[in-house]
Amino acid sequence: MADTAPAEPKVRREVELVSEKFGGALIKVKEYRGDTFLCVDRESLAGVMLLLRDHEELQYTYFVECLGADYSTWEHPRDLAGRFEVIYNLFSLKSNSRIFVKVGVDDGQTVPSLVPVWIGAEYPEREVTDLFGVIFSGNEPRPGERFLLPDDWVGYPLRKEYPLGGDDVLFDKKDVGPAVEDLMMPHAGESFQGKTGSEEVSGR
Repeated sequence: MADTAPAEPKVRREVELVSEKFGGALIKVKEYRGDTFLCVDRESLAGVMLLLRDHEELQYTYFVECLGADYSTWEHPRDLAGRFEVIYNLFSLKSNSRIFVKVGVDDGQTVPSLVPVWIGAEYPEREVTDLFGVIFSGNEPRPGERFLLPDDWVGYPLRKEYPLGGDDVLFDKKDVGPAVEDLMMPHAGESFQGKTGSEEVSGR
């Protein structure tokens, strides 16, 4: 009887090259819904990115975005240690392929800025700093100046401990609108508790 065991999944060339050159800096490779995530050590981030950008077979020359995530309340298995993750989305125009690179970082630690690798990383990094408080060495926040938020804003609104709503809205003509919580009304959507406003609306 013929052997019908499933074939081993093919390892992407990106994974082979990063693993060959950086060894233990490649902490984990994750495949999820057709996408590949390279979880790498922060200290090797710039080198890994230069390899992905410059290698003749890869040419990930398009920096799409970087995003932050706060896992301080996450109770499930993690890909990386550290309270935060920074996730980079790269695209190769040569092969029409996409790859994600992730690093973990805690409060008090920094992530190497990728502005020397892709100048387009400057503003996405500053957004992550402004909303999560993650600092990128070489692209630090300017003293007394916020990027997206008013300069006198206190805190980082995408951290999990940050309160939802309750702030009055300041419009461009200097008039103040009501806070979000003053206008909450039931609708067909769901909030984190399955409620919007003060009434059950999910029907579950």
